[in-house]
Amino acid sequence: MLSASSAPVIEATLPVVGEHLETISSVFYRTMLGENPELLNLFSRSAQATGEQRSALSGAVAAYAAHLIGAGPSPSAFEHIVERIAHRHCALGIRPEQYTMVGRYLLRAVGTVLGDAVTPEIAAAWDEVYWLFAARLIGREARLYAEAGADGDDPWRTFTVAQKVAEAADTVSFVLVPADGGPAPDFRPGQYVTVAADLPGAGRQLRQYSLSQAATGGTLRITVRRVRGSGGAPDGVVSGFLHDHVGVGDELPVSRPFGDLTLRPGDAPLLLISAGVGITPMAAMLEHVARTQPIRAVTAVHADRAPDRHPLRADITANGARLRSFRSLRWYEQAAAGPDTYTGRIDTDLIPVHPDAEVYLCGPMPFMRAVRAGLHLRGIPDERIRYEVFGSEQWRSAPVPAAA
Repeated sequence: MLSASSAPVIEATLPVVGEHLETISSVFYRTMLGENPELLNLFSRSAQATGEQRSALSGAVAAYAAHLIGAGPSPSAFEHIVERIAHRHCALGIRPEQYTMVGRYLLRAVGTVLGDAVTPEIAAAWDEVYWLFAARLIGREARLYAEAGADGDDPWRTFTVAQKVAEAADTVSFVLVPADGGPAPDFRPGQYVTVAADLPGAGRQLRQYSLSQAATGGTLRITVRRVRGSGGAPDGVVSGFLHDHVGVGDELPVSRPFGDLTLRPGDAPLLLISAGVGITPMAAMLEHVARTQPIRAVTAVHADRAPDRHPLRADITANGARLRSFRSLRWYEQAAAGPDTYTGRIDTDLIPVHPDAEVYLCGPMPFMRAVRAGLHLRGIPDERIRYEVFGSEQWRSAPVPAAA
């Protein structure tokens, strides 16, 4: 809990911090990465270039401050945010000592932006908030590392590409086997791994990819769509490297599987809704259910630009055929023929929704917001809608009070 002396200070200054959050984030990242360029390995350079990354950490700390004074998310909602951040950090190999550096630069950025308004009392209160948040994350991450059997100091294991399979336009799957000859790690459907790509002349970059098939004990599979830059954003350097330069027999450092958006136990009807490469965790969930619960009812809904860009469609069809009750619906931006195939954006009124359905979403944030709103109108409450977000948008799910 926040100390009695700090609570009123945070309550008084939180609106000002929230108002200047984007500027604080920009100064924080520019200063920290400028003075410690080796940390660039931990961040997507395209996300840095577009500004997507800037509000991630500072937004989470400000949301935690709001939570501490009772102005932010409920305890259960914020626990979900902490869990998601901890899984991301473990997949990236974040170490406890890195929190000291981050805290120093973050509080320096607050002082730089707000200037003389940051008195010693205010600085001490925000330092307390940061370390309460950091301690909570460090403890949870230590437990996750231990549960995964991962070394927090060296979380990588080398895998060999056993197969490279074209799945759709601009999308390929990599089937990976442990280079040491041991078994592949077990995982829950919906989890992801981090791939460390050593780019020629550009250093190491880390990217996270959902595992796109159920656990087999022998292999892992990731499915990667080439990221094409638009609106001034650069092309995805890691996806391009994997597509163009990584083939059968090549080796990749890969993290243990992590992620909290996993298939819950139960036998309620399952509704899997995805867009683009967001189909990857859904494919793993569907395969797992087909193997272990063939009598469970499943509906799979996918949105994409065109049929030739629809990845893992054959997998979805094959695993759906193993179920007693399965239906697949598709929406494409370009007109396409076929049963349960529609043109345009997903219309949730056309989706067969069982009143007790458990729903999983994965795709771009605007897509998920629209689908979730439609499902609410169909009577599905938030507690039965789970979603996966990659990138800094996940931190923005916790609102920060703005200045009045």
